[in-house]
Amino acid sequence: MGTDAAFLDVGSSKLLDRVTLERQFDGLLAAHGPALTRLAASYTNTRSDRDDLLQEIALAIWQALPRFRGDCSERTFLFRIAHNRAIAYLARFRSQPPTVEEMEVRDPALDPESGLAREQTAERLRTAVHRLPVAWRQVVTLTLEGLGYGEIAEVLGISQSNVGARLTRARQILRESLEDPK
Repeated sequence: MGTDAAFLDVGSSKLLDRVTLERQFDGLLAAHGPALTRLAASYTNTRSDRDDLLQEIALAIWQALPRFRGDCSERTFLFRIAHNRAIAYLARFRSQPPTVEEMEVRDPALDPESGLAREQTAERLRTAVHRLPVAWRQVVTLTLEGLGYGEIAEVLGISQSNVGARLTRARQILRESLEDPK
């Protein structure tokens, strides 16, 4: 009978850990899902590819979550996983730059004229960012998600000064590309 009680304690402990893990996972996806979706979109050309990559990212997060030690913020942890999945995705599928028809731009503006202007600007920016080399696109995307140089450096495994150099060069290329549309 003592053995059965010990078995029940271990079983209920594992169930409790699983429930805690599921709650943590759900909370992380609820809090960071939109940012992860935007990150996935920056590496893909179509909505279905974005959704596939996002699913891979979510699975990788689920698998890695039990090993999260708290050495960095949860946000940095998630973006590091997302970055690694996205790089693996690019290596597998060698994406081509998106066409304007494949890009998705949502605009909640009530004024159709200003909405159209914002949509066109967003399309030009998205196309310009997507044309950047991957190393620069990563830094721009993570910056747009509000990560600081230190967090970006940790996510990408590079130095903060390298983050700054890549971001400076990417901004220069974006500025030139947006001033002189082809």
